Amino acid sequence: MSKSWIIENGRIIDPASGRDEIASLVVTQGYIAPAEEPAPADAERINARGCWIAPGLIDMHTHLREPGEEYKEDILSGARAAAAGGFTGIACMPNTTPVNDCAAITNFILDQARQAAVRVYPIGAISRNSQGELLADLGELKNAGVVAVSDDGRPVANSQLMRRALEYASDFNLPVISHCEDVFLGKGVMHEGPVATRLGLRGIPAAAEAVMVYRDIALAEWTEKPVHIAHVSTAQSLDLIRAAKARGVRVTAETAPHYFILTDEDVADYDTNAKMNPPLRSKADREAVRQALIDGTLDAIATDHAPHSTLEKDCEFDLAANGIIGLESALPLSLSLVADGIISPMRLVELLALNPAKILGLSAGTLQHGALADLTIIKADQPFIFSETDIYSKSRNTPFLGRQLPGRTVLTMVGGEVRFEKGLL
Repeated sequence: MSKSWIIENGRIIDPASGRDEIASLVVTQGYIAPAEEPAPADAERINARGCWIAPGLIDMHTHLREPGEEYKEDILSGARAAAAGGFTGIACMPNTTPVNDCAAITNFILDQARQAAVRVYPIGAISRNSQGELLADLGELKNAGVVAVSDDGRPVANSQLMRRALEYASDFNLPVISHCEDVFLGKGVMHEGPVATRLGLRGIPAAAEAVMVYRDIALAEWTEKPVHIAHVSTAQSLDLIRAAKARGVRVTAETAPHYFILTDEDVADYDTNAKMNPPLRSKADREAVRQALIDGTLDAIATDHAPHSTLEKDCEFDLAANGIIGLESALPLSLSLVADGIISPMRLVELLALNPAKILGLSAGTLQHGALADLTIIKADQPFIFSETDIYSKSRNTPFLGRQLPGRTVLTMVGGEVRFEKGLL
């Protein structure tokens, strides 16, 4: 049975209820207790003075690499990294080996996740083997336990197949998460612009993302079905999403911290840890992403945690794998938006906890009475230098090592059980 806890003196931030106040929170039997209910006599106390008490963060875009590439990451190591980053739930993308396109792989992931530090929510493939030719059996995947479908890592190039995916998935209340990329425009290794020209690297234009965002919005509008756009990186895409939302199209979208922190100029020394897909964009794109976080065009911040070993990263830039790890750094990097006065703490928690839970249809993302005691205690004003000692992932591919970050998670609780703690207990 879970311990009982009294978390005292913290700033409770819960966008689901609009609550933002200094108060105590009682946890009993793995759930948030009603305020009027007396705390059990044996409850342990946590002094959260100077900290935020937030719903457990939900990462709706994680790559755990298991099955198939466990040397980069596995479900247990990824879950430990998630807990260290303040995440109590992570949704893992299907581009494993083999691809998660059937109940057998979904069941394997869920079996492995039983011992994980956080809740693991599998995402199934849209198409068989993510080849973009035939739809996967979405009903089978839903029954097995997936929370969404995506061919992330590859775009669904066939527009008819994407249309059918939107229609079919909605029958099972499965969100469709789209990797928007025109692969014929996207035959490059970094953002197309002056920096790529100077470095002599092949560029990927912003239009490679935007044209597919336009297509998927058009399909969602035509079919009257929802679509979620992954890892948005360009101003063009955001203009399309903003206009679509204004028309009532059922579109949601996420970005990742590297798109509102870094730009293509961070590739200037051929650092393969700055190579990702979509690529780091221009300063104007970065500012557009920040504005979209303010005005609601973007609904969520996801990590796009993509672990790789030195085998895939310590090589020529052209040959290096795309992606960076992000579970441990996403919250600290996002806290910079609050520190810089760009968004409020309430908005940050909405982007990292409430909205991802809503989009995925999870019973999570809130501290309301009766909710599961999945919560994160955050010290927003505890600057630290991000180093390898802060990384729990098997991989180290990040451009943020050595960077000073404004704050961090100090405790992560899942179902009333402490899964990560740093200097609070």
